[in-house]
Amino acid sequence: MSEIPPPPAYPPPGYTPPPSEPVLVSASGPEAPRPSRAPVIALAAVAVALVVALAVAVPMLVNDDAPIPRDLAAVKSYDDLETDHTTDPVDYPQSPPVGGPHNPVWLDCGVYDEPVPKENAVHDLEHGTVWISYDPDLDADDVATLTDALPQNGILAPYADLEAPVVITVWGRQLALDGADDPRLALFVKTYGGGETAPEPMASCAGGERDPGTSDDSGSGTEV
Repeated sequence: MSEIPPPPAYPPPGYTPPPSEPVLVSASGPEAPRPSRAPVIALAAVAVALVVALAVAVPMLVNDDAPIPRDLAAVKSYDDLETDHTTDPVDYPQSPPVGGPHNPVWLDCGVYDEPVPKENAVHDLEHGTVWISYDPDLDADDVATLTDALPQNGILAPYADLEAPVVITVWGRQLALDGADDPRLALFVKTYGGGETAPEPMASCAGGERDPGTSDDSGSGTEV
């Protein structure tokens, strides 16, 4: 029986193993593959978009009313108004009236709890008086605010069927206001409160009649 030869040496001489990918090794062991950052970036972009959308939408929801103007662009002007005196009732084209024929007697300056005769109030406008009219349903706090804002040469009184909560008038100029706290009230008084448009700006409402006669329709004319 012949002798079996020994197996060949392994690996055979001259054998070179194939290269393998390196494995990073840290002090704690092999390092795991890093996760992709794409989902994080996408979530951040969505969050930014939501913040921007809220920044635009929230003010629109909170301030759903149009902002109150802070200039006198809405003032209505009426020129070439008659200045004749009459003791007859006058059918004025504006309500409250802004000028025109009027009663020979004017009203005294101040605050009135009842509507005043229109024909007498128009005489005050001729004297450069500021006439502030308000809706009779206006609450007491708002009336108090108007009282504080009334200039010395001014009249404050309720007026039925106003187009706005408050209307401020001088001779030939009128402005409907959104309320007693409308910032345009003070601006109107500053601009026109000195009788700038009145035929007799230095006459004032002082010395007028306190009670020439009132009526429920804001004055239909009273012979005084």
